[in-house]
Order: sequence, then structure tokens, then C-alpha cells
Amino acid sequence: MVVGQNNKNQLEESVYNLIPRNEIRPPKASCYVSKFNPDVREKFNEGKHERRTMGYAEEPAPDPQQFLKKNQNNTKHNVINDNKDTSLNKDRAQRKPPVPSIRDAPKMGTRTEKNFIQTNALDVVMTVPKKPERNTVDDRFGDKFPIDQSGLTQKYVLKKNFGEVPVYIKTRQADMEKAKQEYQTYVSDYFRRGAMREMDIEEREKIVDGLKKQWEDVHHEYQTLSVLIDTIPKRQYKERLEHQMKLLEKDIDLLEKHHVIYIAD
Repeated sequence: MVVGQNNKNQLEESVYNLIPRNEIRPPKASCYVSKFNPDVREKFNEGKHERRTMGYAEEPAPDPQQFLKKNQNNTKHNVINDNKDTSLNKDRAQRKPPVPSIRDAPKMGTRTEKNFIQTNALDVVMTVPKKPERNTVDDRFGDKFPIDQSGLTQKYVLKKNFGEVPVYIKTRQADMEKAKQEYQTYVSDYFRRGAMREMDIEEREKIVDGLKKQWEDVHHEYQTLSVLIDTIPKRQYKERLEHQMKLLEKDIDLLEKHHVIYIAD
């Protein structure tokens, strides 16, 4: 702390600090002034207070000989009235009957033979009573809504044709069956012309049974092989048996998968 104070005193007592110096401040940069400032000011003030007291110069003065009507000088009221759609008023005026003239005298002494009591009684008897609405209330405030359109009632289950196959599905199935029969007929004719015949079901089952029996024999030979296959002939014999079983399985799968098989005689 002592060293710091000594350094400060030495700086204040420097020779360069004895002569007072004038503080030199750099000049400020000039503010930007737009060259369009006078034009903007003139445009802003142009026509600002032209009609403060006298109103629009183009508006004609009212004729002093004619009295003023209600809301005649109210420009806002006139604009609103001009913008109103009077088509509704015109329709109402056209629907109204004409006003009777002074010469049109009312008809007096006319009578009718209609029995209003009997007519009203018949109307009441023949009238179909109104069915009460099917509503439901689901809260304590009594708010109700129709239950038929809500989905809470069984609507489609009670139909007469419920559970039946739709007509379009029946039509589609009939078309598919017809197309299948036409294809079978076409294939039969094609192979008949090419001297080919269709294999019978009994013949196909007989061939499948023979292939399965042959596969069992080969599989029995495969199971009788020795556990240790240490020579080349043993390995070749095992591979040959595996190849025979794969071929037999392929033929059995082919015959069982395809129900219609054509054979060339």
C-alpha cells in the first residue's frame, strides 16, 4: 500500500503535469439530412386544412327556396341508405294485396253451406297422432339429444336382410366362377387339340403314394448309414441318397399342389 501511494505522488509531481493542457475534443460528425425533407413537409401540409370551416368546395349549396328534409345533410345517413338492399322490401310490397278503393263495397249477406263443426271433427279423427321423440338425457341439467342418431341403439341388427351376403358380392363370385369355367374350357380345348389329356384323381393319388413309398425306402437306407463317415465312397453314397430324397420331395410337392395336371400321350 505504501509503494502504491508513492508511485501516485510521483506521477502527480511530474514535470509534464505542471503545465496545464487544453483538452482537444474531436469534432462531431454532421447529422444526416435527407434531400427530400422539404418535399415531404410540403406534401404533408398540402391540403391539410383546406375544408376546415367551409366544407367541400365542389358540394353545391342547398336551394333556399326548398325546405330541408330529414337527414338531408347527413352524408353518413345517406350513404347507409344508399347501400341498403331494398330487394326484400320490393318482394314484400309485391306480395301485399292491393289497397281496396272507395268504390269497392264489402260483400254483405253471403252464406256458406260448409259445416265447420263436422269438418273440424273429421280432421281431428283422421289426423295421425304425432309420435313422441326418442330422446335420452345423460346429465343432471336435463340436456337431451335424439337416441336414434347417437349410435346407442341397435339399428342395423334389426334389419330384415341383416347377416345376408350383399348382392354385389354374389355377383362378383358368380363372375369369378364363370371366368374360371371359361378358362378351364379354353385350356381343355387347347390341350385336346395338342393331344394332351388331364390326369385323373385316382392316377395322381396312385403316383403320389408310390413316390412316398419310394421316399420311405430311400430314407430307411439313409438312416442305416454308419455314424462315422470316414471314406469317400461313404460320403458319396450319403450325398446320393440325400439328392434322391430331395427329388422325390419335389415331385410329391408338385403333384399335391396342382390338382389339374395334363399329360402328353
